Amino acid sequence: MEITVARSGMLTTVQDLGRRGHRSAGVPLSGAMDPFALRVANLLVGNPEDAASLECTLVGPELSFSSDTVVAVTGASFAAIPMWRPFVAKAGEKLKFGAAAAGCRGYLAVAGGMDIAAVLGSRSTFLRAKLGGFEGRALRDGDVLPAFGSARQVEAHWRIDPRILPAYSTAPTVRLVRGANADEFGRVLWESEFKVMPQSDRMGVRLGGPRLVRIGGTGEMISSAVAPGTVQIPADGHPIILMADAQTIGGYPQAGHVIAVDLPLVAQLRPGDRVRFAEISLGEAHRLTLAREHVLAMLHEGLAQKLH
Repeated sequence: MEITVARSGMLTTVQDLGRRGHRSAGVPLSGAMDPFALRVANLLVGNPEDAASLECTLVGPELSFSSDTVVAVTGASFAAIPMWRPFVAKAGEKLKFGAAAAGCRGYLAVAGGMDIAAVLGSRSTFLRAKLGGFEGRALRDGDVLPAFGSARQVEAHWRIDPRILPAYSTAPTVRLVRGANADEFGRVLWESEFKVMPQSDRMGVRLGGPRLVRIGGTGEMISSAVAPGTVQIPADGHPIILMADAQTIGGYPQAGHVIAVDLPLVAQLRPGDRVRFAEISLGEAHRLTLAREHVLAMLHEGLAQKLH
């Protein structure tokens, strides 16, 4: 089966759950900015959770399929498309996303998955290195993507329980585990509201608002490991939440780390949205992660009875 890109949207790339196991060599994780949304999209069409899918940003693509296929769209909301449930995309008809009505990033999974070659164990696109995905780049008008296709059928008129979804918001409170340098910035990080800046991208969400000033000076630091979710405080005092394409080491102070279950909230923030931070223990973060995995496992079992 083939997927033809009539319009590519603002930034549409092939992503999966990332390129794991290569951080020691300086290779970022990449993968979906909102891994929960990608995992659910794949489950809804009967794929493995880490199957390659499309991630689109703010303005989605316009696509057509060479044969009837089951698809699902999750993440950011698009008014013209059924959300968080599988549906049939008819051969030759155009699936038009348009602009996102809420959220920032949407995910399209196709039953059978994208027929994209893996690079270093992943089909995700790392744009800065032109690595993986479809020719190492964002999709363009006229591209034709191969897909495996599937004869899977779906029952109509149902969708997943919205109570299992992350608490997406334009002004979320995001939970952090304290970082190595949290005590160097007083209470400003925890007591202030920050604004998402237009310079944000897949590497990091940049925040404006009150400046965080290190107590005791601005001496240089030895670079240390960072990961998606690390909150760095650069010299200008404005926090950066590192995201999927973030570097593997950094020399800025680390004020905290966004817990895994709240990373989807950050991934769906647009420029101009607001965010606050709340402290959480590492033990509680682990408990919440296990609870979410239990929810996804239950969803997988429930969907097995509806997909055939």
